[in-house]
Amino acid sequence: MNNIIATIITFAISLIFLRSMDFIAHRGFIDSKLSRKIIHIGTGPIFVLCWFLFQDTPDARWLAALVPLVITIQFALIGFGILKDEASVKAMSRTGDPKEILRGPLYYGIMFVALTVIYWKDSPIGIIALIMMCGGDGIADIIGRKFNSAKLPWSKEKSVAGSIAVFIGGFVLSVLIIMIYINAGVFAGSITNYLLPITVIAFVGTVVESLPYKDIDNITMTITSVLAGYLFF
Repeated sequence: MNNIIATIITFAISLIFLRSMDFIAHRGFIDSKLSRKIIHIGTGPIFVLCWFLFQDTPDARWLAALVPLVITIQFALIGFGILKDEASVKAMSRTGDPKEILRGPLYYGIMFVALTVIYWKDSPIGIIALIMMCGGDGIADIIGRKFNSAKLPWSKEKSVAGSIAVFIGGFVLSVLIIMIYINAGVFAGSITNYLLPITVIAFVGTVVESLPYKDIDNITMTITSVLAGYLFF
């Protein structure tokens, strides 16, 4: 497929997903906290699977990175109040304050762009780190709110159930995506060769996510997952 067409399709799929969640949250079918986390979890796998649309040419990673870059710029414009989008604010903020988008969601988009450009399909490091940020960090809040459990001694706003969800969610989703890439012939070897690395990365990412630093875990957890990935790949 022509990479320009692949970029357009990727952007269309991503936009449909985001606007669908915006619509659902804006209509009140689900609350903004849940829609925010569904976006957080689902965007990464959708985006990474769209990479298969691109031809393996030097411009592929840059064109693919345009998709999260454009969306991240939109986030910034909404956060600064330059662009008015009540549906997006309701779907991506906790309190309805547009400035919240300038923290977690903006950092989230920046990580997408950086990991795409730096790692692309050349290494599983970027994909695993991206999926840990999405599937790991994203599911923590959902599970943490649903199940009452003890709070972490070093982080009173985070729970044991949430941290367990970070590990399991990041591990399972990473394994599934890497399996797809192995079956497609992008990565060599068997999935069993990746289980230990993913386990270690998921564990390290979980520890960092559990730290009491609000709004920056999209950066800290992702960078830590990348560094842990260098132990194996």
